[in-house]
Amino acid sequence: MHSLTALFEPTSVAILGASSDAERIGGRVLRFLVEAGYKGQIYPVNKSGSAEVQGLPAYPSVSAIPGTLDQAVIVVPAAGVESALQECIAKGVKGVLVLTSGFAELGPEGRAQQDKLVAMCHAAGVRMIGPNSLGLLNVETRYFATFSVALNGLQPKPGPISLATQSGAFGSCTYAMASLRGLGFSKIVATGNEADVDVAECIDYLAEDPSTRVICAALESCRDGDRLRRALLKAAAAGKPVLIMKVGRTELGAAAASTHTGSFAGNDAVFDTVFAECGAYRPQSIEEMLDIAYFCSVTGRLPSNGDMGVMTSSGGIGVLMADHAGDWGLSMSPLPESGVKAALELLPFAVAANPLDVTAQITAVSDGTARSVDLMLTHGPYATVFAYLASAGLSPQRFESTIASLAALREKHPGKDMVMVMASAPEVDRRLEALGIPVFGDPSRAVLALAGAAKMVERRKTLYRLPEASEAAQALGDVSTEATAKRVLGEAGLPMLPERLCATAAEAVAAADGMGYPVVAKISSPDIQHKTEIGGVILHLQDAEAVSAAHATLLQRARAAAPNARIDGVLMAPMLKGGVETILGVHMDPTFGPMVMYGAGGTAVELYRDVAFASAPLDVAGAQALVNRVRSSALLRGWRGAKPADEQALVDAICRLSEFALAHASELESIDINPLVVREKGAVCLDAVIVKRTA
Repeated sequence: MHSLTALFEPTSVAILGASSDAERIGGRVLRFLVEAGYKGQIYPVNKSGSAEVQGLPAYPSVSAIPGTLDQAVIVVPAAGVESALQECIAKGVKGVLVLTSGFAELGPEGRAQQDKLVAMCHAAGVRMIGPNSLGLLNVETRYFATFSVALNGLQPKPGPISLATQSGAFGSCTYAMASLRGLGFSKIVATGNEADVDVAECIDYLAEDPSTRVICAALESCRDGDRLRRALLKAAAAGKPVLIMKVGRTELGAAAASTHTGSFAGNDAVFDTVFAECGAYRPQSIEEMLDIAYFCSVTGRLPSNGDMGVMTSSGGIGVLMADHAGDWGLSMSPLPESGVKAALELLPFAVAANPLDVTAQITAVSDGTARSVDLMLTHGPYATVFAYLASAGLSPQRFESTIASLAALREKHPGKDMVMVMASAPEVDRRLEALGIPVFGDPSRAVLALAGAAKMVERRKTLYRLPEASEAAQALGDVSTEATAKRVLGEAGLPMLPERLCATAAEAVAAADGMGYPVVAKISSPDIQHKTEIGGVILHLQDAEAVSAAHATLLQRARAAAPNARIDGVLMAPMLKGGVETILGVHMDPTFGPMVMYGAGGTAVELYRDVAFASAPLDVAGAQALVNRVRSSALLRGWRGAKPADEQALVDAICRLSEFALAHASELESIDINPLVVREKGAVCLDAVIVKRTA
């Protein structure tokens, strides 16, 4: 039994703070439970001494309730929550739902009170949702433990969609929008302050729930990245789509933001990455989330591929849908020759392609709609075929024969899906949905729904693998300069040039003579991270005289730009020519741990911001997938006649960096390798910055 079962499936519940006034919060919770027809035992607890509340026998305390008790809903004022919880624990409840606000959301004092509640629950083995929760609904059992006014006008119907959200108001908005369009629910929960149970754990529970086929979720924050990863992966393994929204921006500390990697991770890129790696999809609006949930819940599955066919009575609509398919990563394979032949035999006037434009003359062909869809399903590779039927569904009687034909097609093609795009009467929609056929009024939303579903299918092919526990690596030591950072990265297997740190001009000349000209000279200081900004790099030094002058110039520039900076000397290196400049980095995310970054490198990295992230560790397939997500990776493959670069060397460097980051996760804040130059053969790190975590 899941640890949250007592919260979602109680057979008895006490309402602490139950009120006879059905419009007050404590009265509303009780009224909704009674009106919904909850079959479990309901025990109103009210210390006023009333013998009954809203027609039910009332009790002065939890201890006065006869028998055992599964759950308690606490709606007393904040000052009384602690003693109410003590009563519940003494009674042996398994779960508590704290709807009362006035805790961590108010500041440090409220946080301290909330922490006491958590400690009490943990000590007693009790699970708690809240405080500051809007409540929980189990639509199947009619357990409506909420005070949401949405229930005053919208009664949820049973269905396969479940919703877990931190924000109660967000949940109410989503529930109302879904209910108005006829979507049914299994479970709805608002986790509030998440003192104990969070959205991630609710997803974990819903992944096991046999009544849930599609999981919708909304986050404001996440305190346990591993738990969220595991829950999303569990849902993916169970074959359940997860549509998860994240609002708000990540705030980074000054240390992380001081590197390129940190500044890129300052947006939602990390959450996007984790959701994708774990098979989930992040909608950009509630409407999009509900469209995809509707698509998946009606068809009962995810599509087997992202290839779509379109049958349309309007050429313009067909082109619009094809445009969206291209925008959102779907494919539209041409109609095979056998399909073209079948289409022209049936519809000599049609444009026999994909989209299949049947024109308005389709109405003159007996059962033309179903026969046109059938030929696309039969001859094409499409997992999903859209049929744009204008306003055909507005006449239920005339559309009756089409429904019967579509029902036959559903049986004939059990592995494929049909989607109707048309204006239609509600009874037509319900009939088609019962057959497993979604109906959309807007062709753009229909294509976007398929795109989201298809994206989850693609992501499940390469799900993130949680790392196994390993022994802690040896401490990093001093990595405060480019030279020391490169030393430890080189020991980890990343490719480096032969370089030498020189305290004097004579040492620099000797090093350059040994390397061979031309060479590059760079100031080395633990207090100067971005050397190019102070003129701390001099390139193309052709002889000893130039090297000696460069040594003096670099020391002068460093002292002028940063008078108090510690100067270790000048780093001499061979001057590299050619290759593709890339950037590798590691961002130690406070929630999700080490995130590897790859993208277009060089001095314009902040300008183009062509980067992507992936969770460490990465194997070869994962590293290659990361490279493929960056647009400028095309430069590696022989752009405009250039010779291809050694992409395998880049992939190897990414893998080694990810392993290094995971091994030293407790010490790191961030890593920048910019540029890492990928050559025709091999790759090499030309600059590196490692920022260690401060105590």
